[in-house]
Amino acid sequence: MMNIMHSALRRLDLNLLPIFDAIYRHRSVRLAADELAMSTSAMSHALSRLRITLNDPLFFREGHRMCPSVYATQLAPSIASALNYLNQELTPQPKFETSTSTERFQIAITDFTAFCIFPALMHKLQQEAPGLHFELLYLPHSPALTELLAGEVDLALGFSTPDEARHPELEEITWLENEYVVISNQNRTQLTLEDYLAARHLVVTPWNEKRSVLDLQLELMGFIRQIAIKTPSMLSAPFIVAESDLLMAIPRLAAEKLLPAMNIKIFALPFEIPSFEVKIYSHIRSGKRDATNWLKSVLQQLAKEINSEQ
Repeated sequence: MMNIMHSALRRLDLNLLPIFDAIYRHRSVRLAADELAMSTSAMSHALSRLRITLNDPLFFREGHRMCPSVYATQLAPSIASALNYLNQELTPQPKFETSTSTERFQIAITDFTAFCIFPALMHKLQQEAPGLHFELLYLPHSPALTELLAGEVDLALGFSTPDEARHPELEEITWLENEYVVISNQNRTQLTLEDYLAARHLVVTPWNEKRSVLDLQLELMGFIRQIAIKTPSMLSAPFIVAESDLLMAIPRLAAEKLLPAMNIKIFALPFEIPSFEVKIYSHIRSGKRDATNWLKSVLQQLAKEINSEQ
């Protein structure tokens, strides 16, 4: 025989359960009807349907009171508990209000996004949305697929890798584009392609990627550069460059933020390559849809402002 899930529930109109609960609590059809904004005739009709479905009289009239049957007395606690639980769980999500929200965002980032974007973001939000909280997480891969799918992070801000496959449950938008430049110590006076290939290099690999887009482009041109160091930290890397003969390719936005505080020089990258592209990744079934959509719009506006200043 086929096993039918919830066979008892499928025989019952669940709208009758609040009616049972109200009559049981008030011991009155009239008072129960008032509570549920129903007419007494509609309430009596619903009670008749419930009696037929459950094959029990449920309530007996004694004077002005409706007294429960033994079966109704047994049912009442479970029905009350179930209705209370469902009422709490099915409460609509509150509308996201920026000025009063205390929402907590967990965001997967790289050093680049933390260094170049979050100072401006926090400055903007301290007046607009002062109650928001952020937890920034460094993750060892892009685009934080596992964490996004599991709901462990709300957004991931990172660059796409050459071997990255698009996942159907992730939304991705191109967020920030910036050209690559090269930084060196202050002793260097020029940077030709020949100089670049002759030098040793520091490469930042925040997602532990095997090869960067620069190496792929050089390979297409028939060249290989000498990589002396790979590191996941973009912020430690310029300090190494400033004290050595190493070169480092870096987005112009980060290089110009570092320049006033460090003994480095900025040179144009001596070969053509697509811009550094950072994406915002989110899950299509995010439980914070309104909040994350709002935050994405704020981040996109900041990116426009940053691009206009370049």
